[in-house]
Formats: sequence, C-alpha cells, structure tokens
Amino acid sequence: MRTDTRLPRVLHILLHLDEIDHPVTSERMGEMFGMDASLVRRMMGGLRKHGLVASIKGHGGGWYLQRPTSEISLMDVYVALGSPNVFAIGAPEPSSPCLLEHAAADATRAAMDSARRLFEQELRNVSVSDLAERANR
Repeated sequence: MRTDTRLPRVLHILLHLDEIDHPVTSERMGEMFGMDASLVRRMMGGLRKHGLVASIKGHGGGWYLQRPTSEISLMDVYVALGSPNVFAIGAPEPSSPCLLEHAAADATRAAMDSARRLFEQELRNVSVSDLAERANR
C-alpha cells in the first residue's frame, strides 16, 4: 500500500528553512531532501496559498518562511497539503437495504471519524517550532 509522506517531508523542509537566513530554491531543496524539484514546487505552492511560505523569483530567489514556525501548527501544514486521507480504509455507502451492511459501514465510519478528529487535534496542539525543540533535547 502506498503511503503519503508529504506531511513529514514538508515539516522537515520548514524546520530547515527556519535555520537558513536566505531564500532556498526548489532545486536546492530537492537536493537536500532527496526529492524532485517539481515535487518541491507543488508542495510549497500549497503552503504559499495558505500564507506559510513565500517565494522570490530570479537570482538569489527561492522559498522562505512567511510566518515564524511558532505560529505554524502542524494542522496548518496538513490543511495546506489538502488534508490528505489519514486512512486507506474506507466505508462505502451501503448498496443494499441490509441492516447488517449498514451497521458495518456505520461502525467503520464512526471509528475513522473519531480517529481523524483525534489526529487533527494533535496536529493543532503542536507547532513546527515545537518539533525543533524536541529535536534539540
């Protein structure tokens, strides 16, 4: 099963951008983080739309933080990435009037909704700067 690793990858990028005092190009980030520059641009474009980063074109240009990492929650980053699905499990709409099928789908959906809410609450409670503090302990 394929997993979506964009959230930890982007958090890694933001942590390094916070330590660098000049804009960083997509190409340089691609080299630093083992990604294609076009993938970096796509991910960073979502962050730019949400006001987390900005970019400068031309010589000496690149990406930089728009806000301090203490003001960027992990939830902000998750939303900027399009709120990717947390689970590969899905609960289809029942295709028959069978009450057992409805019960199975409802139970699965309720459990996933509860887990998603808990996941999102945890993301709201942690800032990008909190991650740097954890790494430096």
